[in-house]
Amino acid sequence: MTHTVAEIEIDRQTDALVGEWLTLREVADKLGLDLKRVKQLLRDHKLLGVQRAEGLCVPAAFISGDQPLKGLQSTLTVLADSGFDNVGALRWLFTEDESLPGSPVQALAQHRVKEINRRAQALAL
Repeated sequence: MTHTVAEIEIDRQTDALVGEWLTLREVADKLGLDLKRVKQLLRDHKLLGVQRAEGLCVPAAFISGDQPLKGLQSTLTVLADSGFDNVGALRWLFTEDESLPGSPVQALAQHRVKEINRRAQALAL
């Protein structure tokens, strides 16, 4: 079943894993965009957002300076192709992995996109 971004609610455990969240208005301010363009980034899977008490939110770690985190879109695509829903993708991205070390989202921030995408592809096997 396909959901629109606004229909997906997050569980407490995943919410705690992610830690810091940004509302769409905060994302728009950080990226220097209007809300319409931020919603387009969500539709284009360049960002991932979920419904929280304060509304639709994006993990703060998905924003690097004034841009979406480099490589995030390709990783989100690989995870979706591997059968992960949005909440499952968030759990995987923010769960610590001793072999990295750190979490996959931290590795993306360190420009290790190819390594993270290989690991995400291996999950489908």
